Amino acid sequence: MKYLLVLNINPDVLDALTEEEQQAIGSGHQKFMDTIKASGEFHSTVALQQPADSAVVKVRDGLPAVTDGPFVESKEFLGGYYLVDVASRERACELAALIPDAGIEGLGVEVRGVVFADGL
Repeated sequence: MKYLLVLNINPDVLDALTEEEQQAIGSGHQKFMDTIKASGEFHSTVALQQPADSAVVKVRDGLPAVTDGPFVESKEFLGGYYLVDVASRERACELAALIPDAGIEGLGVEVRGVVFADGL
């Protein structure tokens, strides 16, 4: 079954980390990718731009209106995800615990099962 490991980012938490701690996050993500690729559980991953660089599109009365992001007021935002193909929810949670963000106070990794996908 496929699971989305969602990385919700809080910039205030990341800004409070030392440069060394921030670099450890990057190397930890590389180690995580190496692990899930070696096990055959890797499907894909995406890292997203900051919300300030986003746009929101709403169609009203048949006309699109585009506004600059961010689209919600929140301390956290979707920073990216890993899509894994694993045997169980328990395995997805085990993998989520290996992602560096899971070990940082104020952050976490959301594990959500995929119920429909096309083109994967």
